[in-house]
Amino acid sequence: MSGRASMLRRWAAPPAAPRPERFPSPLRSTRLTSQLGVALGVAFAVCFLTGLLSHLIQHPPGWFRWPARPVGLYRFTQGLHVATGLATVPLLGAKLWSVYHHLFRWPPVRSVAHAVERASVGVLVAAALFEVVGGVLNVARWYAPMPFFFTAGHYRVAWLAVGALLVHVGVQLPAVRAALARPGVGSPQERLSRRGLLAGVAAAAGLITLTTVGQTVRPLSGLAVLAPRRPDVGPQGLPVNRTARRAGVDVGDPAYRLVVDGPGGRVALDLPALHALPQHTADLPIACVEGWSATGRWTGVRLRDLVALVGAEPDRASVRVESLEAAGRYRASTVGPAHVADPATLIALRLGGEPLHPDHGYPARLIAPNRPGVLQTKWVGRLVVREAG
Repeated sequence: MSGRASMLRRWAAPPAAPRPERFPSPLRSTRLTSQLGVALGVAFAVCFLTGLLSHLIQHPPGWFRWPARPVGLYRFTQGLHVATGLATVPLLGAKLWSVYHHLFRWPPVRSVAHAVERASVGVLVAAALFEVVGGVLNVARWYAPMPFFFTAGHYRVAWLAVGALLVHVGVQLPAVRAALARPGVGSPQERLSRRGLLAGVAAAAGLITLTTVGQTVRPLSGLAVLAPRRPDVGPQGLPVNRTARRAGVDVGDPAYRLVVDGPGGRVALDLPALHALPQHTADLPIACVEGWSATGRWTGVRLRDLVALVGAEPDRASVRVESLEAAGRYRASTVGPAHVADPATLIALRLGGEPLHPDHGYPARLIAPNRPGVLQTKWVGRLVVREAG
């Protein structure tokens, strides 16, 4: 009986801190954790802001306006989003390693404020792992482990992560500032080892960036050995995500017409009629939300010229571009006035001087400057033109 009572006493009042023999690494310190936390916080901020921008471009609220120029702005912001997200992998791993022993402190909850802090940390860790792991799976285009639409889940959980991060920063900021203000503690060997750990994490993040960013930064493409996509591999030298066969589009239909509806009526143009209109060429990138991008030389009819055919003013018009694809989240997109008016916005008929490959949108596709690839609608069958009041 006395033995059982002793066990109960030990359980009711375990040590206030984890037993050191269970967490023997001398590398852990408050300063190290703070340094990793600052780096991780910056990376998360960059990912959140660039990801929010991508969401607003794809699902614009009434107040949001996205310009057509500079041509490669979205290419840069989304490439930065994915590159930073991949570099976060070693940062997040090192940060979790530096603090996981705190899970075993006792008592698990000391006050209401402490309970809220621990709950926010739990949400933060879960959301951060969800975002990073899900982002890696998306870049690799492996969706089987995700029984939900990736971009919707990624966007919603990002808000959870940021909210929990702000709570965590608010609680820990005094400790972080104090840890960063004082010199490192421990023996010279221990301080040197911590610097080595930080250098190793930085080197891992740099190596991941160097071996993946070439999928959007063309001069580094030869080093992109870990990138899942090469920007020069695919039909006509450009990658594709969705093929004509997968989309269920009959690209050989002799009855094809591009229908343009507008305030002045309707016109229906077959391929010879489209080719008879003035043709223009523009060098524009396809910039994918997965982080890769590639530039092609596109030739076709300016969208503003097609808008003018149905009596609308290009500078004041928006256009709903509809695909021949029967279904799909991105079978249609809306082109705002800034892009409609831009002379580089084309209904493209050719790529690199050759007719479009079926997987690139034959017989006609939208290509516009500074837009996500998912909004560059392929297999265009109808344009609905509306003029702003």
